[in-house]
Amino acid sequence: MTPKALAVAIATAGLLASPALADTVHFQGTLSPGAEVPPKQTDGKGACSATLDTSSHKLTYDITYSGLSGPPTMAHFHGPAEPGKNAGVVIPLDPPTSPIKGTATLTEAQQADLMGGKWYANVHTAANPAGELRCQMMKS
Repeated sequence: MTPKALAVAIATAGLLASPALADTVHFQGTLSPGAEVPPKQTDGKGACSATLDTSSHKLTYDITYSGLSGPPTMAHFHGPAEPGKNAGVVIPLDPPTSPIKGTATLTEAQQADLMGGKWYANVHTAANPAGELRCQMMKS
């Protein structure tokens, strides 16, 4: 094999062995008072959606809601927690007014928890300071 042919073969092998492109993973959830722990009794409702670029760890989210008992005081992503469990704040969502749209760069551990279904979003009000609406972020 000539040196030029060898160089072409090595370059081609390197291209074939390159890592796969990053996945974009979609998440969604329904905000409801019944998903809060403990459940709440309000007319509030809403939806959460997000996409995660697994290579850059960039999370892009869109959260909408209506019918709260009063103005929102805070909103957050929490984790790690399975449905029915509570956890600390991972990402504050500011301002908490609907629609809440934004991006965040996650750590490896945060990404693993989100991918494992262990993140939830919730919206807090004065009447429900621990949270009035909650949605578990699940792959869609």
